Amino acid sequence: MGEKPRRSRRAFTPEFKAEIVEVCRRGDRTVAQVARDFDLTETAVREWVRQADLDAGTRSDGLTSNERDELARLRRENRRLREDVDILKRSTHPPAALPWLPESKTAFFASRRPGEPVPVHGPTGT
Repeated sequence: MGEKPRRSRRAFTPEFKAEIVEVCRRGDRTVAQVARDFDLTETAVREWVRQADLDAGTRSDGLTSNERDELARLRRENRRLREDVDILKRSTHPPAALPWLPESKTAFFASRRPGEPVPVHGPTGT
């Protein structure tokens, strides 16, 4: 048996998904029949019904749409904050951030503790 050609990913509006869920909930057709009738995958239709149940509060074994949106937003924010921290870490360690400095200045900066003020006239105070 040969494999079916892979179908390109399609996007559906929330209104269309809600209509499909309503057709499934009427009970006169199975999810498989609805999927066939509307040229959809059975998996997608089942997922839309499951998500609608979660959003309506009739299921509690997953995240609601609002929770999914919040989780995605928090993950993006977390990723951005980690990138900011990495940039700040690199900027507080001049030897790694400024490899073109002469060795004597690199050693000077390496001997400083993070947050310690740098003397204006160099390490000897002159």
